[in-house]
Amino acid sequence: MTDSTRLEAGDPAPQFTLTDQDGASVSLAGFAGEGVVVYFYPAALTPACTKQACDFRDSLGSLETAGYRVLGISRDTPEKLRAFRDAEGLTFPLLSDADLTVHRAYAAWGEKNLYGKTVTGVLRSTFVIDEAGLVTLALYNVRATGHVASLRKKLGLGD
Repeated sequence: MTDSTRLEAGDPAPQFTLTDQDGASVSLAGFAGEGVVVYFYPAALTPACTKQACDFRDSLGSLETAGYRVLGISRDTPEKLRAFRDAEGLTFPLLSDADLTVHRAYAAWGEKNLYGKTVTGVLRSTFVIDEAGLVTLALYNVRATGHVASLRKKLGLGD
């Protein structure tokens, strides 16, 4: 069970302002008029999250050319996010949502199965938001490996 209703295509994207890896405030409203890919991941500097972040990094050029900005959101502190960025050469904002407000607004926090047990935690999720601030894709419980390639196909950007 998630803490809130899952988003669907056509829903207005919940607005937020969070602190990035450098301590600056980043608001979704600041990207009005642009497409945005917002993805939620469990923890910086872990193998699966590193794989996913590096896939976004490696696809960033084609995503930006197609008009999309990428924002990664986790519960990590800005200091840990900065270490993650520096260790992996990440070139998009990593945002800290330590109190889970934005995770809950996007229904990216809730119950999930982990190694056969039901636990409460981050639901690895990705949202594509259009220029008008509407959700065009809401993808829940995605896998870290292969997700960015799948997302690119859904966006019509090839493999």
